[in-house]
Amino acid sequence: SAMRVLVTGYGGFLGAAVCRQLLEAGHEVTGFARQRYVKLEQIGVRVVQGDIRDRDQVVSASVGVEAVIHTAAKAGVWGSWSEYHSTNTLATSHVLDACRQHGIRYLVHCSSPSVTFAGQPQSNIDESVPYPTKWLCHYPHSKALAEQQVLGANSPENGLLTVALRPHLIWGQGDPHLIPRVIERCIQGRLICIGSGKNLIDIVHVETAAAAHVAALKTLSSDSPKCAGKAYFITDGQPISCWDWISQLLKGADLPIPTRRIPLRLAYLLGGMLETLYKATGKTAEPPMTRFVALQLGLDHYFNIAAARRDLGFNPSCNRQQTLAEMKPWLLQLADACSPK
Repeated sequence: SAMRVLVTGYGGFLGAAVCRQLLEAGHEVTGFARQRYVKLEQIGVRVVQGDIRDRDQVVSASVGVEAVIHTAAKAGVWGSWSEYHSTNTLATSHVLDACRQHGIRYLVHCSSPSVTFAGQPQSNIDESVPYPTKWLCHYPHSKALAEQQVLGANSPENGLLTVALRPHLIWGQGDPHLIPRVIERCIQGRLICIGSGKNLIDIVHVETAAAAHVAALKTLSSDSPKCAGKAYFITDGQPISCWDWISQLLKGADLPIPTRRIPLRLAYLLGGMLETLYKATGKTAEPPMTRFVALQLGLDHYFNIAAARRDLGFNPSCNRQQTLAEMKPWLLQLADACSPK
């Protein structure tokens, strides 16, 4: 049945897709973010401006809603702990406070597969994998703490049902993070294959990821909320070798495929040295390589989504080649924008 749903981070890549799909399903949608996104307002999203790090603003924005889909987050691999903790961890506690204060029954939290990454290959792993005890950067650590809060807050007795989804490497037209970064580095001559490039990775199209969040809300609010209190990996269900995927993106942008390679161990050592140097000199820019990035580019990280298929009715069906072909004009525009003028 239709509900009044608050989407935090509603103007982001995933948040916007979630809003569109909720509206298509007949829900009333309120978007919460620091900025206003006129195109989403024009299709029916009610907008509340505010900062997810401000508890009072989050609580105020949640008045009158029945469910929250929490996508707001600070992504990346570099920055201060305070930035990541305040935006990813403390902000999630604000969302939980709002749910409790207003009697909101359903919370779908957007987490990340990186909350399970301990620096080792992840080959077809499922949700039984524990959280690490050591972290290579602040993003997965802060997201793991947030996810644990959300799952720990699940309480049918107190009227709050929660679920956490872990979409991996969200892609698609309009992606502001992953694809522009790959294309820019290629044009700048800074894109290098780490290791063999044959390591398998999972990705998930933005519309598929959004559909998983809508499906999780539907399951959570059903007569059999079997997903409550659980976390789920979300992918396209089609692992691909890392360098093949990068090569397909570059071909779509009519860019040459770089041939330089660097051993994974060397890339990891270089990342550690650069992290130390940047911290010692107080540089705020992200280093050209970090340990986390080296391992993510050089190791397997693909996931078993059987639980999401079973509990959420999640059935990814993205035709990757067709979608890439449809994205070609946008990829060419990106390449042109990144090229020296």
